[in-house]
Amino acid sequence: MDNRRLILLTIFAFSIFMLWEGWGKYTNPPVAEVARSATATTPGSDTSIPQASTQLGGDASVPTETTAAADSAPTLTVRTDSVVALISADGGDIIRLELTHHKATADKSKNYVLLDNGTRHIYAAQSGLTGPGLPNHKTRFTLPEGEQVLADGADSLTVRLSAPAANGVAVDKLLTFHRDSYVIDVAYEIRNGSDTPVRTDAYFQFLRDGEAAETTEAMGVSTFTGPAFYTDANKFQKVSFDDIADGSAKFVKKDDNGWVAMVQHYFVSAYLPEQGVQREYFARKINDKFYTAGTILPVDEIAPGATASVGARLYSGPQEQEHLEAIAPGLDLVVDYGWLTVIAAPLFWVLQWFHNLTGNWGWAIILVTICLKIIFFPLSAASYKSMAKMRTLGPRLQRMKEQYGDDKARMQKEMMEIYKKEKINPLGGCLPILVQIPVFIALYWVLLGSVEMRQAPWLGWITDLSVKDPYFILPIIMGATMLIQMRLNPTPPDPMQAKVMMAMPIVFTFMFLFFPAGLVLYWVVNNTLSIAQQWQITKMIESGGKKT
Repeated sequence: MDNRRLILLTIFAFSIFMLWEGWGKYTNPPVAEVARSATATTPGSDTSIPQASTQLGGDASVPTETTAAADSAPTLTVRTDSVVALISADGGDIIRLELTHHKATADKSKNYVLLDNGTRHIYAAQSGLTGPGLPNHKTRFTLPEGEQVLADGADSLTVRLSAPAANGVAVDKLLTFHRDSYVIDVAYEIRNGSDTPVRTDAYFQFLRDGEAAETTEAMGVSTFTGPAFYTDANKFQKVSFDDIADGSAKFVKKDDNGWVAMVQHYFVSAYLPEQGVQREYFARKINDKFYTAGTILPVDEIAPGATASVGARLYSGPQEQEHLEAIAPGLDLVVDYGWLTVIAAPLFWVLQWFHNLTGNWGWAIILVTICLKIIFFPLSAASYKSMAKMRTLGPRLQRMKEQYGDDKARMQKEMMEIYKKEKINPLGGCLPILVQIPVFIALYWVLLGSVEMRQAPWLGWITDLSVKDPYFILPIIMGATMLIQMRLNPTPPDPMQAKVMMAMPIVFTFMFLFFPAGLVLYWVVNNTLSIAQQWQITKMIESGGKKT
């Protein structure tokens, strides 16, 4: 197969890829932007309190009156080595969470804001108890005095919030932060000082606007933002805001294991109840702006004078793959590579191994490219050998064109005879490119979806491998390597086709201008190695050498 077909096949594959992305964006339009006026709905003013199932033993009679708006509620700041959390007195909700080890996309002098009270989104981690008089996510809690800071040498910090006692029942909400961790333990201590048993359930939910968290620079692709559920039986289930809105969302409703999460590009928040405890899962539309997703846990009946506790872990941080699986079963699946997971997952594992070896993701990409080139060497060698032989046939094919003129059928027949005689497979170049396209797209998703690549530098001007080259140096180098490859390939007999082929490096250069720098780096190294291999094989064939 000549280089013209290789290029056309590549363009076709990219076109399908672009159309697929475009179709996804068209069929999943973003929800209307959240208004950020002073009168906008706030996390403390929604009326969504999960109705406890009678199967879980909760009281379905849940008060729905709203309390003071969240923007007027007192707040408490908690600082650890990993996070800066803002806790609202209303419900003890975590309404803002800054990650100190991850910087904002636009302003790298600021921390990345995951849970957000209005900087860009409304996104809060809420929880509460069901039943008359028991505190929910609207109840005004009493906060400790002053900023809470994880002490030097301490492994954890517990913040205790007290709810107003009602009917003899006292409830404290405990938030425990840990050193070098994005896990926060959320728990309730319930002391029944009344003379009647207390029945309740605990719910843990995320409140979020329906906006996409982030749009990448590469081709304007919007990654998934929305709830996700996991159980051992049903595995990982993503749920779009649109499906929640129209009632078509499908996910597990009850089980004794699993977790609920709110997923976005690079980051995730997940409530992780203890395994083996029966729970319900839910996802609801609050209004045209807000959605909730969460889980309801049962609390055993609390006898008079008895004390009970219930809680769940909250993970709110980066999608660091080597850590997520250790935190909870299946949590690593939030890093979703889609149908190319079978290629992307091991590809990332190899990249991570090389990163541990070199300490730099750019060099890891280069080493992975070399390994892939070695793996594909036999296929590439066969392709380049076929093209080199066709290059030597260039003069003969030109004479045939002059001899048969416009008789294309006769010329095609004669060409096939020559290919058969010279043992040239005109389709020999197809397989290498077909094999490499899935690898290329898988690497694209690895670079797009792995938080480890976010703001990861290589050298010099490349300070973030997950976004475009700021000076477009790598795409220009890539275009130059493609031009060199064009020179090494057989020239098409048709002058118009030859001009089209020579324009391909320009087309691809513009296409790659906005691709992640790490992906362009892969393509530059791959092209460079291909040029060396192709030049050597072409030289041997043209000189009559037999080694390939």
